[in-house]
Amino acid sequence: MPNDKPLDAVALLKADHRTVEDLFAKFEAAKADGKKRALAEQICMELTVHAKIEEDVFYPACEGAVEEDLLKEAYVEHDSAKVLIAEIEAGGPDDEFYDAKVKVLSEMIEHHVKEEEQRAEGMFAQARKAGLDMDALGERMAAEKQELIASYKSSGLPRPEAATLTGTTLA
Repeated sequence: MPNDKPLDAVALLKADHRTVEDLFAKFEAAKADGKKRALAEQICMELTVHAKIEEDVFYPACEGAVEEDLLKEAYVEHDSAKVLIAEIEAGGPDDEFYDAKVKVLSEMIEHHVKEEEQRAEGMFAQARKAGLDMDALGERMAAEKQELIASYKSSGLPRPEAATLTGTTLA
């Protein structure tokens, strides 16, 4: 019998992490250009939605509850990922650096996930220790996630908004 209780914030974010890790592994194993493109598009969609719900809901809730440096690094890591996502979305498997861009994105996300999920010092552990209402945050993020997926499927991924980049215009 399925559990109708929504995931708490950390469980939802960790589930997203596992989904993207699986997609990156499938991309690595893919040989056909069409399969690679489909997987890369799915990766970009998943990461764009994930970053948006973290930036809109989870990270603001963490302000003052987790180390400020960790939070700032997370925003910068998101912005770096957004640049690569835009590059991947604009290109294709026949582009010279396509596979390399997906690989670097994978490595960046692996680092980001490690910092969020670290047992004692990670962002998730700090947020739990601070007593944030993970159930309420999870509900808000799940609702926004559904809306974003529907919107992005109908209109495509948005132009990246990189809050931490200065002096740089993303085309």
